[in-house]
Amino acid sequence: MPAESADTPAPPPPASRAGRNLPAAIATGVGLGIVVVLSLFLVKWVFVLVVIATMLVAVHEVIAAFAGNGVKVARTPVYAATAVVPAVTYVWGPVGLLAATGLAILAAIVWRIRRGYEGYVRDVTATAFTIVYLPFMSGFLALTLAADDGVARIVTFILLTICNDIGGYAAGVLFGKHPIAPQISPKKSWEGLVGSLLLQAVVGALCFAFLLDAPWWQGVVAGLILTVTATAGDFAESAIKRDLGVKDMGTLLPGHGGMMDRFDSLIPNAFASWALFTLFLGAGAVF
Repeated sequence: MPAESADTPAPPPPASRAGRNLPAAIATGVGLGIVVVLSLFLVKWVFVLVVIATMLVAVHEVIAAFAGNGVKVARTPVYAATAVVPAVTYVWGPVGLLAATGLAILAAIVWRIRRGYEGYVRDVTATAFTIVYLPFMSGFLALTLAADDGVARIVTFILLTICNDIGGYAAGVLFGKHPIAPQISPKKSWEGLVGSLLLQAVVGALCFAFLLDAPWWQGVVAGLILTVTATAGDFAESAIKRDLGVKDMGTLLPGHGGMMDRFDSLIPNAFASWALFTLFLGAGAVF
C-alpha cells in the first residue's frame, strides 16, 4: 500500500458521543474559568466588565443570526444596553436595571423608525427580545455580585451551572437512551437530566453549607431548580438556532461554538439564582 502523502491533511479530532471536541471544550472551559476567578478575587467590579465583554460578543452573534434571516435588529440601542445595563445595575440596583432596560427598549422603538415601516414590528420585536434575553438577564449577575457576600454567591451560581453540564454530559454519554425533545436537541436525554439533578443537588448542598453559611437543604433546592432553568436555557437556545437555521451561534470558542453556545444555560440561571439567593439569604446589600 503506498505511503500517505505528506500533503494529506490530518483528520480532525474525533468528536465525543455528545458531539463536541472534548479536549478543546475542556481547555476552553478552564480558560474561561481562570478569567472569571481572577476577575472575582482581584477586583470585585472587574467581574462586571467581564460580563459586559462576554455579553457584547453574545449579542453580536445573535444579531448576526437574525440578519441571516432578514431581521434587522437595531444594533446601536442593543449594544448600548449591553454595555450600560450591567454597570448601572451594579451601582443602582433593581431600579437601575429596570430603568436602563426600559430606556433601551424605548430607544430601539424610536431608532428603528428611520428605516421605514416595512418589517418594523418584526425588527422591533427581535430587538426587544435581544435586549431582554441578554443585557437584562445579565443585569441579575450584577445584582448578585453587589451583595455583601456577592463573590460567594457568584461562585455558587457558576459551580451549580457548570455541574449541570458536567452531570448531564457524563450521565448522557454513559446511560443516555431516551431523548427529552429530539426535534429540538436530540442529544439531551432524560438520563442526562437525572445526572444533572443529582450532581447539582450535592454541589448545591456543599456550596450553601460551606460558602454561604446557609442550611444545606436550601442548596439542594437551589440545585434542583437551577437544573430545570439551565436545561430550559439549553433548549431555548437550541430552538432559536433551529428556527434561524444555524448550527452554532459562532466559532469563537473551540469545542463549544460561539459565546451563546457556551453560556446558554447561564442566561436563565442568572435570574433564577439571584431570585433563590434573595429568597434564602436576603438581598445582602442596601442600594
